[in-house]
Amino acid sequence: MDAPATGWTEGGRAGSSDADLIHRTLTELSPVADRATSYFYALLFVRHPELRDLFPVAMDVQRDRLLRAILAAADRLDDPRALADYLGELGRGHRKYGTLPAHYPAVGEALLGALSRYAATTWNAQTEAAWVRAYTTMSQIMIDAAAGEERWAPAVWHAEVVSHELRTRDIAVLTLRAEYAYPFVAGQYTAVETPWWPRVWRHYSFASAPRPDGLLIFHVKAVPAGWVSNALVHRARPGDVLRLGRPTGSMTVDHSTHNGLLCLGGGTGIAPIRALVEDVAAHGDRRPVAVFYGARSDHELYDIDTMMRLQSTFPWLTVHPVVDIGAGTAGGPIRGPLPDAVRERGPWSQYDAYLSGPPGMIRSGVDVLRGIGVPAGRIRHDRFDEPVATGS
Repeated sequence: MDAPATGWTEGGRAGSSDADLIHRTLTELSPVADRATSYFYALLFVRHPELRDLFPVAMDVQRDRLLRAILAAADRLDDPRALADYLGELGRGHRKYGTLPAHYPAVGEALLGALSRYAATTWNAQTEAAWVRAYTTMSQIMIDAAAGEERWAPAVWHAEVVSHELRTRDIAVLTLRAEYAYPFVAGQYTAVETPWWPRVWRHYSFASAPRPDGLLIFHVKAVPAGWVSNALVHRARPGDVLRLGRPTGSMTVDHSTHNGLLCLGGGTGIAPIRALVEDVAAHGDRRPVAVFYGARSDHELYDIDTMMRLQSTFPWLTVHPVVDIGAGTAGGPIRGPLPDAVRERGPWSQYDAYLSGPPGMIRSGVDVLRGIGVPAGRIRHDRFDEPVATGS
């Protein structure tokens, strides 16, 4: 790739003037983001109707994703490493949609059209040039990342449902067998597409560490208006074939240290926490692991028997069930908010913390952990904007 155009340094860092212009555009765009995003897709599909097949039939589930991706990338313009990491993940992840290098100019054209219309106050020749430089660099990072992975990994894996267990009326445990080896690390997640909603992908965490038999386990909760989650919980049966994207996520165990693990799992967010426990056991570690398993009621602690069996097997593991509602009983779950239960049972300053579950639980959990002295660099969780583990 040639050296970046003026306004970007050789390492891909945005010049301060370009970054300022782009942030001003996004600030103006924010109040009208819905209209701008709709206009973007209208331009894209009118000018390039062949690209319509890359997107879901119903666009409501897709509506705000472009803007979120642009905003997230813009927040990293002055940090080339973070920008490359973020866009690299996007580029590799977009392979499952069938995205090709030839598609990027069409997207850039529609993007500039939407920005010029809905950020008219800040839009001028200088701003347009800044966006062209930024988009050219960002799209090239994504193209290069996808090309690099294409040499050794498929864009998607087909996986057959081999068992489907309904744990509650809206939570199911699915076991899949991929058509060939699926490499992942405990704590990661992947995108899942069902045959009933083509091109609609949702993220789910792996509920076990890699197994000798190669089976993949997911915990799925059906949520209101959740197309994929409802299909997986109420419609999927053994023999159905799903499609999986690449594994991703950095909520993995650092086996180079002997720090204790403090794990907070809310609802089906217990799935990757269970995988982390299995991963520690598989590595022969005896570091202390404390799991706080939160739910709204006793009934929703759907995987508590498994977690308690793990506790009885491994002396270094302690499991604390926590529920929001219901009368407390001797020897029963802790009653109250999950973050409060964690705060009251510290200290945790020497532990690495892992959080998985609803975004609100993660946010409050991070606040509590920071407040009791757990360094930010030792707190790991999935991104707030990804519907991971909790279903959608």
